[in-house]
Amino acid sequence: MTKISVKNVIGRKDLIDFPQLGLENIEAKIDTGAYTSAIHCSQIKFIRKKGIRKISFHILGTHQVGVGHRKFTTADFKEKKIRSSFGHVEKRFVIKTKIKLFDRVIRAEFSLSDRTEMRFPVLLGRKLLKNKFVVDVSLYNLSYNQKTSQL
Repeated sequence: MTKISVKNVIGRKDLIDFPQLGLENIEAKIDTGAYTSAIHCSQIKFIRKKGIRKISFHILGTHQVGVGHRKFTTADFKEKKIRSSFGHVEKRFVIKTKIKLFDRVIRAEFSLSDRTEMRFPVLLGRKLLKNKFVVDVSLYNLSYNQKTSQL
């Protein structure tokens, strides 16, 4: 017997929250062409001190007025080869953090990337979407609209 799971419909873009990073209503592009999700960062640095490996990075105002740079440091990361939207393979640091969509808290991996030239500071890829969402490109901000209607 095949188990049928209920999946939320998500549009081509939405505003999402990062509870562990203290960020709310961040613009995200839903990208079924990308495997890994990405978040806009700068000043990404690898630190090795007394045998302990860490990275530090700044999440840049995420293209939104009033949201400033925030510095984060973590030892919970990995390095991964990721193919960019331009077809180049690059090594990137990947962190795990939680996002909130449709009142669901989802633990996901995000590659740290300079997305200055991109329209959206966050990209949600297939790995995060798989078995949770169905994408309808004619819609947008469904999770955000649900959240604001409950206020």
